[in-house]
Amino acid sequence: MEKKWSRFWKSSTQKRKQRKYVFQAPMHIKHKFMGSHLSTELKKEWNIRTVPVRKGDTVTVLRGDNKGKSGKVTKSSLTRTRIFVEGVEVARADGSKALYPVHPSNVVITKLDLSDAKRKEKLEAMKK
Repeated sequence: MEKKWSRFWKSSTQKRKQRKYVFQAPMHIKHKFMGSHLSTELKKEWNIRTVPVRKGDTVTVLRGDNKGKSGKVTKSSLTRTRIFVEGVEVARADGSKALYPVHPSNVVITKLDLSDAKRKEKLEAMKK
């Protein structure tokens, strides 16, 4: 069996190997790539800079054609490392609207969804 993924990618300065690391990473590592910065108010409140984005969080887009738009995250794709935000849409050829995929590093979280008890516990633990 051929070894496809190695956690020792940092030893390489070659961009192709760094890209290979990202694209072939297992899901538990890709989850860490879904991290996004918190707004200044949330940073002060939770004492944390970055949190993985989840469905239900409210975010503001910082880069691209949709810069400045904000909305709730309706869907997140770990395999593609992209999130889908309400109001960030693209027009299809037939005239219908489709959600546009946004990379989590290009958004800032303005409101966290704390309906999940485990997520809240984790944030409380990191706060201390």
